[in-house]
Amino acid sequence: MKRHVLVVALATLSVFGLAMGLSYVECSGGFQGNPVLEGGRTELEFADVNNDGHVDILSIGDHGSPYVNTQEHGVMVWFGDGQGGWSVFQYGEFGYGGIAVGDVNWDGKWDVGYGMHHNYSGVDLGDDMLEVALGDGTGQSWIPWDDSLVPGGSVWGMFATDFGDIDNDGDLDIGSSSFGSGVGLRVFLNNGDGTWQQTFGLGDNTNSRMEFYFRDVNRDGNADIVHGAAGPAVYFGDGAGGFVPGDSGLPRSDYGLSGISPGDVDNDGGCDLAFANDNGGVEVRVYNDSTRQWVSFSGSLPTTGSFEATQLCDMNADGCVDLVALGGGHTKVWLGDGLGNWTEAADITTPARGGYSALRTGADFDHNGYPDIAFVTREGSWPSDHNVAHAFKESSPRDSSGVFPVFPRGGEKFADGSVQFIDWWSEAPAAESTRVKLEMSATGRSGPWEPVADSLPNAGRYQWLVPDSIKSADCFIRYTVFGPGGNVEALTPRAFAIGDTMPGVAEGHKPQASSRKPAATIVRGVLVLGAVGSRQQTADRAELLDVSGRKVLDLKPGANDVRTLAPGVYFVRVAQAQAQAVRKVVLTE
Repeated sequence: MKRHVLVVALATLSVFGLAMGLSYVECSGGFQGNPVLEGGRTELEFADVNNDGHVDILSIGDHGSPYVNTQEHGVMVWFGDGQGGWSVFQYGEFGYGGIAVGDVNWDGKWDVGYGMHHNYSGVDLGDDMLEVALGDGTGQSWIPWDDSLVPGGSVWGMFATDFGDIDNDGDLDIGSSSFGSGVGLRVFLNNGDGTWQQTFGLGDNTNSRMEFYFRDVNRDGNADIVHGAAGPAVYFGDGAGGFVPGDSGLPRSDYGLSGISPGDVDNDGGCDLAFANDNGGVEVRVYNDSTRQWVSFSGSLPTTGSFEATQLCDMNADGCVDLVALGGGHTKVWLGDGLGNWTEAADITTPARGGYSALRTGADFDHNGYPDIAFVTREGSWPSDHNVAHAFKESSPRDSSGVFPVFPRGGEKFADGSVQFIDWWSEAPAAESTRVKLEMSATGRSGPWEPVADSLPNAGRYQWLVPDSIKSADCFIRYTVFGPGGNVEALTPRAFAIGDTMPGVAEGHKPQASSRKPAATIVRGVLVLGAVGSRQQTADRAELLDVSGRKVLDLKPGANDVRTLAPGVYFVRVAQAQAQAVRKVVLTE
């Protein structure tokens, strides 16, 4: 992948590449003004929801959704064309809030979760403040999957939303923070059948800056919470659905830290933080595992200014996480070196005001191997000011093939049987005809290699069920991109861990919920009964149930052909002489 310097002047915005040569070209055609936005905050997410190999942008809109002085409504998907062009499709009669993307029922199709203010639909899709909806693989239809998923009786509204495997049981759970001082924050466990169970929350009337992420901060293999509400900005997860404050050394605010975002800036495998301080400057803090304290990593970053939001992402794909910050009409990029030094490398300017409504980085719109930026800013003067959507792609050409591992990068710890995401960027001149194979080694860089997934569209993300039979601190992912120009490979740059050991980190006792569900097993085509449970040789009877509890197949010892069944979550029930064992499996295509 090559790097060149380009300075671009646009009609309404300007982009300046500074010392390090990063520069961006606006690619908002079909995104900006389609539909026209109104005002207030919103949230953007990236995913290839129609499985064509190109990144799409998703949202449920700003205050104008649904149909409040605008044509915004429902789940909004701007389908990417792989070049930086977009076309919108909207589904549902609700909106104004935050959104998350993941496969909650393991059918191989991306689903959405969203917290919202305007639950105006009057039907199941869009009548609650926090919902999950299943996708059909097209991005143009969504089915409610949210029974019992309500934010503590809220009548106000939820906002920023994220998916994560909180209890390490092999499915995605959901968390969300509220607007203003609604219900604060709520976390729900996925029961695997379209129902949900609340496991954690902050008290009502907790002020919120409307940011929410699940990430592992302290490298114990459990998902933690990073959020922008009053009180502690970080809560450490126990792997069973519970959380405790983890913000020692961080400032606290009655309204939460502005524009907070997670990312691993010191390359130790745990997530660190960036945020805008009370003076409009930007700060970066890293978590010290030994002292269990947050310490400054801000270097020469501006301590004052007009910044309102941050994102941490390796913008120049050099292996060190960089900082993007938005506010006061500017979206700036500072390159990090992994040691706490920062160099300003790009400045995108918007018209006067240019206030923060949404900011997201981390996906490669045009397959040139570098991450791009999308944001929504409030522009113009009262009373005609309104939100404007922008997308910017990094300007390097895509004239060769390459692949860059984004996550994992090394040092991470994953609980066996948990859900994680494998991310990459790939320069691909013929993106439509490239495919990706993922493999894993638990015994170092030389393998042997076990298959993870094959023939994936080259869109940069795969939802991974971590094996539940591995305990190793020497794990690697191998990425192979197959294309007309030949094949290219890359490995995770440093080892990550699965299971109970990781060098350099003191391990404490991992609390377990007494009702914790066993991890799921991925099944493709053939279900081998001998792999389910520890006493299958003495089984009297075994059967396969769907999520409603209906028997769909009698099972026999050994191989069982399940190719005729629809992909999704099922349960193997084994009757034995003295007991009955139940194990979750996920059938994939």
